[in-house]
Amino acid sequence: MAQVSAKGVSVLSSIYWRVRVAASYIAARFKGVPKSFPRVCNICGYEGYFAPAGRGRRIDAKCPCCKSAERYRLFKLWLDGNREKLIGADVLHFAPEKSMMSLIRPLAGSYKTADIQPGRADLVLDIENVDLPDRTFDCVVCSHVLEHVDDAKALSEIRRVLRPGGIAIIMIPVIEGWSQTYENPAVKTRDDRTVHFGQYDHVRYYGADVRARIRDAGFALSEFTAEGPDVVRYGLLPGEKVFLAQKPV
Repeated sequence: MAQVSAKGVSVLSSIYWRVRVAASYIAARFKGVPKSFPRVCNICGYEGYFAPAGRGRRIDAKCPCCKSAERYRLFKLWLDGNREKLIGADVLHFAPEKSMMSLIRPLAGSYKTADIQPGRADLVLDIENVDLPDRTFDCVVCSHVLEHVDDAKALSEIRRVLRPGGIAIIMIPVIEGWSQTYENPAVKTRDDRTVHFGQYDHVRYYGADVRARIRDAGFALSEFTAEGPDVVRYGLLPGEKVFLAQKPV
């Protein structure tokens, strides 16, 4: 069988994604879903129509070229203005996502990934009980992890392994209209968690009080939110946050 060149594979992949995006657009129109608009991926440079993704089929969510979702493009937007925070830093990244790994690794002095499941990262670690010495890292990246775990234990462990002045980059789904985080210990099954918390392996929906939770763990807190034009250009979720939790010096 004749081999297909790397260029041929790239062309076929491009055609596949264009067809898929077009099909999603057509299907959305027939279903009465809002139409897509051209966007720009600030990670890979793709310009054109994004694909829908996720539960509820979020329109213009996924870059068809690098497969980045909204939160990764938001992180890139923050990183563009804050590269100095990661240049030369010793970084620990929990539950690493490829899109974020590719952005962090070239900047970090040392970069270790961690996951509770073996074979998924450099280190097998439980974020609620991190088997590493105190004051080991300058930065801990924790994107869409805290909603899965005991966040009080996780935040305490993150603070412990950070050096004084170190930062935790935290991203989580937040419902800003709720003053209080919704948790319910009676919700135990996969189906019930999906109904109550939006996903079978989530244990809460965060409200605006997540800021107090992070501060109560001993951090100073700041946050980054993309403004309107960038939200439109890069296909971001309006109001989504990057939280920066800094351990006191």
